[in-house]
Amino acid sequence: MSEFLDMGGYAIYVWPSYGLAMIVLWLNWYLPGRQHKEVLRQLKRRHRDGDK
Repeated sequence: MSEFLDMGGYAIYVWPSYGLAMIVLWLNWYLPGRQHKEVLRQLKRRHRDGDK
């Protein structure tokens, strides 16, 4: 197991790369969802206020 985690001496490069990839994947999921909720909120507000 320690050999796997060491990645042949390249762990200092490999694990941060995995971490960065996970952060990017999470942002690609999270940010559009947040923007979608904001757009829905704006549309509901416009409909409620009578702006068409």
